[in-house]
Amino acid sequence: MSAQLRAVGAIAPVARRSMFRAVRHFHQLPTGGIQRADLVSRGVRRSLKFPSNAYHNNAVIVRNASFARLLPRLAVKFIRIPALFGGLMIGTVGWIQYQAIQVSNSAAEMYGNMKNTVTTTATTLWGGAKDIAEQTKQGWVNTKDQFEMPEMPQMPEWMDKIIRGEGIAALGKGGSGGQGEQGGPEPPKQSKAGAAAVVGASAAAYGYEQSDESDNRTPEEILKDDQMMYITKRMIEIRNLLQRVGQSNTVTLPSIVVIGSQSSGKSSVLESIVGHEFLPKGSNMITRRPIELTLVNDPEARTDYGEFPDLGLNRVTDFSLIQKTLTELNQSVPESLCVTDDPIRLTIHSPRIPDLSLIDLPGYIQVAAENQPRELKRKISELCDKYIRGPNIILAISAADTDLANSTALQASRRVDPRGERTIGVITKMDLVDPDKGVSVLSDRQYPLRLGYVGVISKLPTQTGLFRRETGDLLAGITRNEKAFFSNHPSQFGPEAKVNTGTITLRKKLMQVLEHTMSSRLHETTESIQRELEETTYQFKVQYNEQPMSAEAYLAASLDDFKHQFHAFTSSFGRPQLQELLKDALDQKVLDQLAARYWNRPVEDLSVALPEPDNIADLPNADPKSPYWHRQLDTASTGLTRLGVGRIAATVAATAVQGNIDKLLDKSSFAKHPSARKVISEAASTVLADRSYATSDGIEISLKPYKFDPDIQPHEWAQGKEHVVGVLQGELDQCQAAMKSLENSVGGRKKLKEVMTFVDKARRGDIIVEGDHPSGAGGFSAALLARGREAVFLRDRADIINLRITASKSRKCKSLENKYYCPEIFLDAVATKLSQNAVLFLNVEMLNDFYSRFPREVEAKLHEHMVSGGLERFAREDPKVRRHLDLIHRKELLELVLTKIEDLHRLGGGSGAGKLGSGRELEGKRRRGRFF
Repeated sequence: MSAQLRAVGAIAPVARRSMFRAVRHFHQLPTGGIQRADLVSRGVRRSLKFPSNAYHNNAVIVRNASFARLLPRLAVKFIRIPALFGGLMIGTVGWIQYQAIQVSNSAAEMYGNMKNTVTTTATTLWGGAKDIAEQTKQGWVNTKDQFEMPEMPQMPEWMDKIIRGEGIAALGKGGSGGQGEQGGPEPPKQSKAGAAAVVGASAAAYGYEQSDESDNRTPEEILKDDQMMYITKRMIEIRNLLQRVGQSNTVTLPSIVVIGSQSSGKSSVLESIVGHEFLPKGSNMITRRPIELTLVNDPEARTDYGEFPDLGLNRVTDFSLIQKTLTELNQSVPESLCVTDDPIRLTIHSPRIPDLSLIDLPGYIQVAAENQPRELKRKISELCDKYIRGPNIILAISAADTDLANSTALQASRRVDPRGERTIGVITKMDLVDPDKGVSVLSDRQYPLRLGYVGVISKLPTQTGLFRRETGDLLAGITRNEKAFFSNHPSQFGPEAKVNTGTITLRKKLMQVLEHTMSSRLHETTESIQRELEETTYQFKVQYNEQPMSAEAYLAASLDDFKHQFHAFTSSFGRPQLQELLKDALDQKVLDQLAARYWNRPVEDLSVALPEPDNIADLPNADPKSPYWHRQLDTASTGLTRLGVGRIAATVAATAVQGNIDKLLDKSSFAKHPSARKVISEAASTVLADRSYATSDGIEISLKPYKFDPDIQPHEWAQGKEHVVGVLQGELDQCQAAMKSLENSVGGRKKLKEVMTFVDKARRGDIIVEGDHPSGAGGFSAALLARGREAVFLRDRADIINLRITASKSRKCKSLENKYYCPEIFLDAVATKLSQNAVLFLNVEMLNDFYSRFPREVEAKLHEHMVSGGLERFAREDPKVRRHLDLIHRKELLELVLTKIEDLHRLGGGSGAGKLGSGRELEGKRRRGRFF
């Protein structure tokens, strides 16, 4: 319903009750102008928390106090009265129109509704006007008396600001003691009742501010309830800390466990307590996991919101999204498991909810459906039995239209709580049974509960028409519906009946029971925590010699150790190592050129081999001016110098450095941390790749003079002559290893030799084999013949290499002038010259740059990786460090819990009923942000 339509039914009655309550509190306190004005100003602050009637409460109460200095404005205040009547009349007309639409199908009913509406509206308007007139008259009398007082002292500055409407916020900032921000005089001290009226934080938590039900508590009761809220909030914080401690059931505080059968109204009760529809709904069983619901009374929250700490979802203000998330989390449980004890943790913040710790469990079922496992009933019962054990409080939900003897929730609670000391009975659907039967259920003596029963109507009736109920007004609608029902039966549910009814009563009872139960176990819990702390401290001393440990310190130590290893690597890896690696890579390119220009004798088929006019075996006796051998060497040399030495050098250097970094990581503590190891390895790749292209281009430019006419010196020829023999020997060893592998693959040397003999005969023409037959030839399969051709090729290559090794060692290859007879030595010398020149540029442009940039890059990448909880995850990847951190974390949590418990004891909270301090102290804590 819109605000305009609610005006008639809500504004005037609430304004009248607020005025009477302010006058009642006014007369309960010591008289005096200053104290009276102070209380009235604080009443204004409290009334501002009511969105629906803030204007009317504020206008009336401030007017009563503003006569003292603002007589000229009195006429303006009277002028506003007709405007008030006009607004009320507009609201009345709109509401009448809505009623007309709703009952348009019945003329008689429409006439009755219009008559009642007009009568009620007129009465309300007349009563409101009468209240305003009486209040105005009383204000005028007070003002007149003040002006007639002789020698009236000057009004303090702080009070003058309040009367002008400027000092309310300033007074709140000034605190309860000392001077305000402007350094003005200290306001007079308040009584405890006055402080209670100012604080009054429990009113919103109980739900008075969300409904039209009046708060009839005395100031002393308000103060006591506020103290209870403070104690409960702190104990819930302690309970949450104890949940993080884990490993022991002796250090726990109770929660409220909600149980009930399906369709008993369990979800509706929880939603009425929270004030929002947020639980999963459905025809079949929806709740498959426990929902650990923590309600946090947060006066600073401008809007209600929920948080899923395990999912990282914060400040979810859309409760339909919360409902969807809960549904998906429950549906993620496979049907084969039915239910699981893995809880869903949800925290809801609101200034209009009490501080409670609730656990919602799957509803009991009588018979499993066709698509449900047969063991579902047993598993739900076992899960509920696990949670309803002591010291948890049981909230047993039963429907009023069901006999309590058949209540599954009460039967389960009696198994673990036979005396009913921990069980609160909640009877839902009170409007579905006869009032006399409802009273008998709430006064049941057959199943007595020490904490009693509470009757509620937690589900609103279905509404029709153009207007829909806002979800934020859920509690207001529920309490209005409950009040309408229970007030219509005063003999059954009135004060004389001595039965508990209503959601607001349930809210208050839950807070009181939870606070009392937690307080009663506080001493026992304290002793258990002290024992746990002593044991933890002893283990910390024995296992780790009381050495401190943190994720930051572990990361710093690991990084320092890795940097030390890296520094040792930079000292051992320089130009000589780079040149050796590059020379090895170029040696393979030399062998490729030799094979392509001199050695290749492929055996592609079994046809007769063609004669070769220029055989490598005839090279030692060839003509020194033979154009063929000159052309072969020039082509091989050009192919070597133009194959991209710069790119090869940069790749070889980057690969070598990256490989060494990976080896360092394997030997460091980062080997136990795959994610951090990957970050460091990628940091190395990033730095190397950043310089690879520029380094490659630079090397190519520096090698341009050698691409067409390599200038080989005699000493370089001598070095090449000595070195090339080893390169050729290595190639020969590879040929022999490949031959050995072929022998093993065909079944032995003898079998391979037979095949090779057949291939040789075919190539000499002794045996004519036309093409390759799929079935083979000569009694050998096609696959075996392929192995035989490969073995012949390796044998011929080995024979050629042996010849070239002998030639390289000969006297003819001692001189540079005979380079065409010794192509292996010449190409080796060219490769050595290229590598020497490339390394000079490579060392400066890539290696030195990497050594200077890599440590900084590692720190930056690790810092980026460790944000958002990555540091803690990193440290806990090491099992030893995880155990060390867990022990320290447990010790710190236990110490923190003990500190909070000691604070409660000092405030008198340990007994559960002790005083928490004066009202002035409470107000000071609230203003400084320590109360809520």
